[in-house]
Amino acid sequence: MKHKKNVTLDVTTEQLAVELKREKYKSRYFKILRSTIAALIVTAAAAALVATLILPVLQIYGGSMAPTLNEGDIVLSVKTTNFDYGDVCCFYYANKILVKRIIGKPLDTVEIDESGKVYVNGKLLDEPYINEKSLGECDIEFPCQVPEGTFFVMGDHRETSLDSRNSDIGCISQDEIVGKIIFTVWPLSDFGVVK
Repeated sequence: MKHKKNVTLDVTTEQLAVELKREKYKSRYFKILRSTIAALIVTAAAAALVATLILPVLQIYGGSMAPTLNEGDIVLSVKTTNFDYGDVCCFYYANKILVKRIIGKPLDTVEIDESGKVYVNGKLLDEPYINEKSLGECDIEFPCQVPEGTFFVMGDHRETSLDSRNSDIGCISQDEIVGKIIFTVWPLSDFGVVK
């Protein structure tokens, strides 16, 4: 038969207090870590929802909106159903998102002459946002009446922009519009409201 030895530990209250303090610290550390991770996950999910549903963030590809927006610019758009003349909007076309400026609203009459001057309902548009006027890639007949529930859109770089002047794109349905571009966030030199 084996005999059990009685082992006595010489632990002082001071050592117990130190060990207890360390255990409490570990417990508090893990609670803070868990709550921080939970807060980060909730913040990331909220940011993703806002960026997807309310304020989509887009990066500009191509030069059809130069000089207003250039390739590589990062912009914020807002989901809305209220659009006015001159608003810059983004819309779905052939599984891409294009960015153009609203020129004509539903039932407006749009006309563009050979020199690129744009008339809406017989009035010449003042377009300070373009560098040069051009008829561009146009295969539709003018005057053109904008159908109900659609918008006539054009890029600011008129010579190269593929937009409502081309029958492949035509007038854009309100359902296709993702939102209105309101703000440039990158590069910092262009930071501000899109006009």
